[in-house]
Amino acid sequence: MGFGLEGKGALVTGGGRGIGAAVAERLAAEGADVALTYRDDAARAEEVAARIRSLGRRAVVVRADSADPGAVTAAVDEAAASIGRLDILVNNAGTFLLGPIEQLGLAEFEETVAVNVRAPFVASQAAVRHMAAGGRIINIGSNVAERAVFPGFALYSMSKTALIGLTKALGRELGPRAITVNLVNPGPTDTDLNPANGPDAAAISGLTALGHYARPGDIAGAVAFLVSDDGRYLTGATVNVDGGFSI
Repeated sequence: MGFGLEGKGALVTGGGRGIGAAVAERLAAEGADVALTYRDDAARAEEVAARIRSLGRRAVVVRADSADPGAVTAAVDEAAASIGRLDILVNNAGTFLLGPIEQLGLAEFEETVAVNVRAPFVASQAAVRHMAAGGRIINIGSNVAERAVFPGFALYSMSKTALIGLTKALGRELGPRAITVNLVNPGPTDTDLNPANGPDAAAISGLTALGHYARPGDIAGAVAFLVSDDGRYLTGATVNVDGGFSI
């Protein structure tokens, strides 16, 4: 039995690859029409859109640099206009800049905060103008917001930890409007940026309770539940889809 998203409209930022692509395709499989943003790889984003259309759903592809707040707002408005409604926003787009604290300059700081913190805020701000009761906002965080086990993650961990506060505060603010806001923290997930057969994969897998990486679809399944009617009484929550990394 599915999660019944027929008639819903969704926007997934950074939906052209990895976890974002899996989320976009899962929402479509559950019945939603889906818009997705990308920054660089138009061909890959169009491949995701083609798979969504093959499911009988509408797909909209929008180029938007999440570091540009104007582009983020425009992407949300375009998604709502093209689909005809906006019920679901998944703030997935992110940047992943690592390094010793002494080597991370203000440029890296500004980019990380712009993409990982400001963009979800701006997208949510734009989305709620289109959302009716029953709207859903999902922020995609990271397991390292709760457990930083490797050096060099200070900037990235900081930015993802900020999403905890954003999620809780928006959940409180938007609750009276019957719009829920939740945070999903993926653990090690098999993507191009962090492949399950990479050089550090064995060590990373060993930090989880389950002993292996997630598939992008595992994260997408949690998102599908949270945006469905079954998830209507969860808001301001953090869901760690991390194989026990944070326990």
